[in-house]
Amino acid sequence: MPAVREKQDKALLKDVYLFNRGDNDFAYRTFGAHIKLENRRKGVRFTVWAPNAADVGIVGDFNGWDSAEHRMEPVADTGVWTLFVPGLKAGDLYKYEIHTSDGRRLLKADPFAFASELRPGTASVVADLTSYNWKDEQWQTRKQETSPYDQPMLVYEMHMGTWKIKGPEIFYSYDEIGAEILDYVVKMGYTHIELMPLAEHPFDKSWGYQITGFFAPTARYGSAKSLMKFIDRCHRKGIGVILDWVPAHFCKDEQGLREFDGTPIFEGSDPRLAEKPLWGTNSFDYGRTEVQSFLISNALYWMDMFHIDGLRVDAVASMRDLTMDKSPEQQTRNIYGGTRNLDADEFLKRLNKAVFRYFPNTLMIAEDSSAEPGVTAPVHEGGLGFNFKWNMGWMNDMLRYMQLDPSERPKRHNWLTFAMMYAYSENFILPLSHDEVVHGKKSLLNKMPGSYEEKFAGLRAFYGFWMTHPGKKLLFMGGEFGQFDEWKDSESLDWMVLQYDSHSSMQQYVRKLNGLYRKQGALWEQDFNPEGFEWIDVNNSEQCVISFIRKGKSGNYTVTVANFSLNHYGDYQVGVPDKGRYKLLLHSDDSIFGGSSSELPARYSSTEAPMHGRDFSLNLHLPPLSFQLLEFQSRGTH
Repeated sequence: MPAVREKQDKALLKDVYLFNRGDNDFAYRTFGAHIKLENRRKGVRFTVWAPNAADVGIVGDFNGWDSAEHRMEPVADTGVWTLFVPGLKAGDLYKYEIHTSDGRRLLKADPFAFASELRPGTASVVADLTSYNWKDEQWQTRKQETSPYDQPMLVYEMHMGTWKIKGPEIFYSYDEIGAEILDYVVKMGYTHIELMPLAEHPFDKSWGYQITGFFAPTARYGSAKSLMKFIDRCHRKGIGVILDWVPAHFCKDEQGLREFDGTPIFEGSDPRLAEKPLWGTNSFDYGRTEVQSFLISNALYWMDMFHIDGLRVDAVASMRDLTMDKSPEQQTRNIYGGTRNLDADEFLKRLNKAVFRYFPNTLMIAEDSSAEPGVTAPVHEGGLGFNFKWNMGWMNDMLRYMQLDPSERPKRHNWLTFAMMYAYSENFILPLSHDEVVHGKKSLLNKMPGSYEEKFAGLRAFYGFWMTHPGKKLLFMGGEFGQFDEWKDSESLDWMVLQYDSHSSMQQYVRKLNGLYRKQGALWEQDFNPEGFEWIDVNNSEQCVISFIRKGKSGNYTVTVANFSLNHYGDYQVGVPDKGRYKLLLHSDDSIFGGSSSELPARYSSTEAPMHGRDFSLNLHLPPLSFQLLEFQSRGTH
């Protein structure tokens, strides 16, 4: 089937011009392989950027991988090549055959491919993504009318391939397991699913973070339309979907972006900037306008075509720091002599402005391990323009604190409290992610010191403190039932442990905690307003007891009391603002959750006994390693 060579139309020239300038925010609508009807013939229009190639052809199963009749045409002097091939259809395999200026022949996957072969195959696949009939109109309307800041956000982070698995390197598809996942997430009370990267990647154990096909949902779990169906079902069940997105680097596999046309066009010519030695990957050249078009259009693609509700942007600190994880000879400086990657900063600002221009109320979440300010400040105020940031400082401090022997905790009480010193500097999410339960770090349960029973008690207390602390919430799969082993990235979660009471009780506790969190507006309505939080007692380091108030917008409030010691404190006095009844919403030591307390009171009445600078107080029993959540109810409420 010979190619059709025709005069290039003005629309193509305009799109390519915008792409070259860095302003084509929807470049995937032009670039890649598009099924079209041109001059009354149906086929595929291919368009690719390869500015330094001597010649470019298309090879595939349709031409015996011989490009003799399918040489592409340059689009003026733009560095872009295009060709229409009649007769091609969805499912056809293809690659670009690139002849370099120094005489080499390269076979490259399409950077804009909408589908890829299942590994170990590396070809791109012609795909039609336009025919799926979405049914999530109510979700989309509600999302646009609702600000995420004053809403509950309880994210279940998951790796699609190992939530459950058929066998070694054999994964369930979205169609096979999607309904089960969704039913579970809804039952457990989560508001969002966060999926670890789904773009095509050659190596399972990279978890999706070393990508070859940024626009191609990995073939491991089924077709692109199956992914659309899964997301659509999530929305109709009231569950948002966040995608882990990786603009920090790309892998070096020969079919990928590295030296795509024989020269470093995506990664830039300076190897000190291009190399990511820690990961063995290449960094993008964020100052190149075509790369900006590529990445920004990729972010918008997931929202436009797949209705993704947000992106967790991976490794922001690595993008911004010219020296991170690099030896001295690999480090560079910016034009002012500093270590900030100014091009990366400008790219991130452009990215966020574009996302919010087209998709308001999208969740743009920075995974940023630095303490650099302004990550969630608007671009017009000098910030990067994200609307949320993972609070890595809180996570590190809290996990260090919880791993201490309780006898050592009085010396490190500041690890428990320091996060409130900066809690309102950004819009934070408190993450307990996959990164904390791999590479010998142990599972969350196994991080807890002490006996078997003390590990469960400590984790329940920790979860209670986490859930009531200011900030949105994220938990990696398996943490909700206390998986004892750390995450095994080639095996299923250890669902079999739910046959044991300790683990099933932990799952029940987390479900109850999640439900209370969603019902109690005081725990999320003012996450980013200092008026929504007030310490009761921040200084009781000797007894390892912490207490505070969370306030809603209508005057409602809850009281958190947590005991992180191994001591039992009877008749512990806690100062409270009002005289009246306080309903016990949750007690982590309740026997129904595996604790040792039974017949707990449903309510407490405050007395006129001053404590903690307040006129009223409650007398509570604080078992070891326990958490209690109470809700104020006005006098006479039953």
